[in-house]
Amino acid sequence: MSDQGSFDGQRVSRRDFLFTAAVGGGAALGLSLVAAPAHASNKMPQKAVKYQATPKGNARCDNCSLWQTPSACKLVDGTIEASGWCVLYHQK
Repeated sequence: MSDQGSFDGQRVSRRDFLFTAAVGGGAALGLSLVAAPAHASNKMPQKAVKYQATPKGNARCDNCSLWQTPSACKLVDGTIEASGWCVLYHQK
C-alpha cells in the first residue's frame, strides 16, 4: 500500500495553486458584494448633529448651504424643517 492514499503522484505547482486560490477568493468576494443589501443613504442621524426643529437666532435650515427643498438636507437624514437648525449649519 502507498502512504499517499488516493494521490496519484501528480503535483500541483505553486503557480496553479495561487491562481486557483485567487480566482476562488475573487469569486467569493464578488458573490458577497452582490448579496449585500444597498444602504439607503450615507447621511448622519439627526441626533448626531443636534438637530432641532426651531431656529437658533437667524440661523435656519432654509438659509443653510446644505438645505434641499422642500424638507431635506444634504448631510442629515430624515425630514428637516425649514425653520430647523443643527451644528452643521453653514450660511449660504
